[in-house]
Amino acid sequence: MLGHDVATEGPEIRALVGYMPEHDCLPADVSASDLVVHLGQMSGLPYAAARERAADVLRHVGLAEERYRPMGGYSTGMKQRAKLAQALVHDPRLVLLDEPTNGLDPSSRDDMLALVQKVGHEFGIAVLVTSHLLGELERVSDHVVVLDSGRLLRASATTEFLHATGSLIVEVQGRPDADRLLGQALVDAGLTARPAEGQLIEVVVADERTPDVVRDLTVDLGLGLVRMQERHQRIEDVFREGGAGSVQPV
Repeated sequence: MLGHDVATEGPEIRALVGYMPEHDCLPADVSASDLVVHLGQMSGLPYAAARERAADVLRHVGLAEERYRPMGGYSTGMKQRAKLAQALVHDPRLVLLDEPTNGLDPSSRDDMLALVQKVGHEFGIAVLVTSHLLGELERVSDHVVVLDSGRLLRASATTEFLHATGSLIVEVQGRPDADRLLGQALVDAGLTARPAEGQLIEVVVADERTPDVVRDLTVDLGLGLVRMQERHQRIEDVFREGGAGSVQPV
């Protein structure tokens, strides 16, 4: 791993790899500063360097003012930030994040994902994230690895998973059955249209005139066109179709 033998070179590997566990494993009576300093030393940093790095990384994750408080009084979001800080304190080449948004509300999840992006893009550290929240990770991953029972099913750039499907997602309003009316009108016009999630309609693009046909039929029916956008495949679609047991965005 990273040029070292995992059986005989554990200290060298620990100096190069950071790990953020999924579950709450933080000692309640220890401050974030003391924890991060201690784990920095375990990864090979001298005490003085570990203290300096701990102060820097806790500031980067947003815990500068709370770093001396016992972690038992932390919110879930603060605990996740503390776990991220200890994974980064020794400036690893690779950091492994296991469900980094676990237990967070939508706002806190956005903040954590922004931190994950910062680690990869600004700190220059390779990041491997394991998570079941695939929609969120589409926003931050550059590469996706799909595993099923330990077998590699697919590994490619995220953009290759999210290719255009050749169809449009259409949302209309104006009547309770607006989607049904437009769907039938599109079929009558020779297009392939089918219900999508909620009250959306998926329309297969036959040629470059398809968007104009959708627009004109919506107007003819006296409906309001809320949105019409190209549909892209999602990582979740690939996951479901492949029957994979784990997806790891990198």
